[in-house]
Amino acid sequence: MTNTKKSNPVSIEKENISGLKFPEGDVLKTEAEIKNRESELERALKLGNMEHNKIKIIFEDSEGIKQVNTTVWGVTDKRVILKQGVVIPIHRILEVNV
Repeated sequence: MTNTKKSNPVSIEKENISGLKFPEGDVLKTEAEIKNRESELERALKLGNMEHNKIKIIFEDSEGIKQVNTTVWGVTDKRVILKQGVVIPIHRILEVNV
């Protein structure tokens, strides 16, 4: 998934994600980008569950663009679930690098 807004994301540890605030609106603008994000999250989930591969998730909270290298443990219709119950709202994810 590519997005020009993702320049210079700040790296964050997954343990610090729970303290972030996430606005309501989707960071992606087109239906094609949203569908691509969904398929990349499905791939990330399979890799996380089968091979425990870490992936890079680039997302935007209320303060700016951040990235985390982590294993995806679950995906619901609204959230990506990481280890220790940490979640990222799907509508705030700009890119998933599997």
